[in-house]
Amino acid sequence: MEVVVGQLFTGLSLGSILLLAALGLSLTFGQMGVINMAHGEFIMAGCYTTFVVQQVFSSTGVALIISLFAGFLVGGLLGAALEMGLIRWMYDRPLDTLLVTFGVGLILQQAARNIFDAQAKNVSIPDFLTGGIDILGTVVPKTRIFIMVLAVLAVIALATALKTTSLGRRIRAVVQNRNLAETSGISSRFTDVSTFFIGSGLAAVAGVALTLIGSTSPTIGQSYLVDAFLVVVIGGLGQIKGTVIAAFGMGLLNSFVEYSTTASVAKVIVFVVIVIFLQVRPQGLFTVRTRSLA
Repeated sequence: MEVVVGQLFTGLSLGSILLLAALGLSLTFGQMGVINMAHGEFIMAGCYTTFVVQQVFSSTGVALIISLFAGFLVGGLLGAALEMGLIRWMYDRPLDTLLVTFGVGLILQQAARNIFDAQAKNVSIPDFLTGGIDILGTVVPKTRIFIMVLAVLAVIALATALKTTSLGRRIRAVVQNRNLAETSGISSRFTDVSTFFIGSGLAAVAGVALTLIGSTSPTIGQSYLVDAFLVVVIGGLGQIKGTVIAAFGMGLLNSFVEYSTTASVAKVIVFVVIVIFLQVRPQGLFTVRTRSLA
């Protein structure tokens, strides 16, 4: 029983990290159809933002809270700059966006090495997140629980914003029919920039969360990039509920398979399962009409 509970929370924890990493992609890739290979570097930006903020504030608890907002702002500004500077000219050329954003990612990695050097940086864990909580005989680290709660709050905030705010309605209108939205007086340019800002900001929030469970390096985002894309594809392009189910499903599957085998073998098995699933249901768990499918 303890083993099952332990692996269950391990899988939920991994799923939460994947969800945070993929949530921004559900907007920029899932809804806008942009293959942003620099998404991992936006995650990295959140990690380094946390490191910098903690150098300024003596209280690690205060630093973590400020880092969540500062990371979202930094990641969002980077995403908006990428959209306005490059992506805006390539919405009908997905292969070009892949190549260009891959190059931007390499530039951001090198910039991080020049500013912070290539050595791994560690962020101190706040006192209120040290230790663990006993759940059914299994001690679950508080940091993992915090990440799970953060992932749930991020999903609720994004879903609420898309459904109830004027910006959310504009985003959905532009995604479903850009030309009709423009004739209705909606600025597609403002909406595109706003979508990239939110999606990239969420990626940076994932980076803030990652500092609680490991060190920070210029390539940390690349470790989660492929899995984040897979989560969005499995869940269905542009479907937040599908992203949630796919993230936790991948996390749980990887956790239980890895317990019976090894980390490397588990990665292979999970990937094979994903390939088989996409052969059966290439559209993912859910489908939505976007301009990428029009």
